[in-house]
Amino acid sequence: MQTGFAFSRLADHLASLGDVTADDLDLLAEMPSTIAHLNSHQAILRHGDDSHQCCVLLQGYLSWQDAQRANGQITSISVPGDIADLQTLYRPRINGNLIALGPAVVALVPHRFFRELSARSPALSRTLLLMLLRDHAIQRNWTINLGSRDALTRVAHLLCEITTRLQNVGLAKDLRLSSPFTQSDLAAACSISPVHANRTIQELRQGNLLQWQGKTLVISDWPGLVRLAGFEPNYLGVRPRDQSARPAQLESAKAAVVPA
Repeated sequence: MQTGFAFSRLADHLASLGDVTADDLDLLAEMPSTIAHLNSHQAILRHGDDSHQCCVLLQGYLSWQDAQRANGQITSISVPGDIADLQTLYRPRINGNLIALGPAVVALVPHRFFRELSARSPALSRTLLLMLLRDHAIQRNWTINLGSRDALTRVAHLLCEITTRLQNVGLAKDLRLSSPFTQSDLAAACSISPVHANRTIQELRQGNLLQWQGKTLVISDWPGLVRLAGFEPNYLGVRPRDQSARPAQLESAKAAVVPA
């Protein structure tokens, strides 16, 4: 695997949330991991499992889905750089199914590493806590999205969130991204029917807000999509870019991180 590839998105994510130094990120080089390649809609964790490792997403998208409903309601989506099941550090029993949305690559990292990391670096310990709090904030916002927005605004808001989170880890800089889901997945994330999801995407296309061709999604009018969604990214917990800018030595440390 290319040097620096495996955990560079995780390093970006951590640096965007809290004050971490090059020495902090050097500790990530000691991360033991097993790399797993997932097929589309393959489960990596299932409801009722006991987990002893965390799933760091390297490529693609993962989703938590309701295991009690036949349509697999999507309750959250992870992007590269996320630790999709960080909560299992404190509550190992799995509630729901963790499913790949399309092909994905993950690193499976033992819980003990993150516990040791937190003990060695107060800055990383705090940043991991901020990551967990951000996940809870996203979940609260999803509840608002489903409870108080119409279908068009729900979809627009979700697309704004995913795009912003990708940009936060150095992806989708040109507002072009690999689609995080099929239209059926979009329906499951926004609690609408697949037919309604299709109509909603067509409406966004007709408004020249986005283009969706095959597996590629392009935001044509970002300010317009943000206005439609009423999107305010503060709940994501990302610091302003001038505060989260990383010095050259921090980038060098990040580039040195390789999987064990």
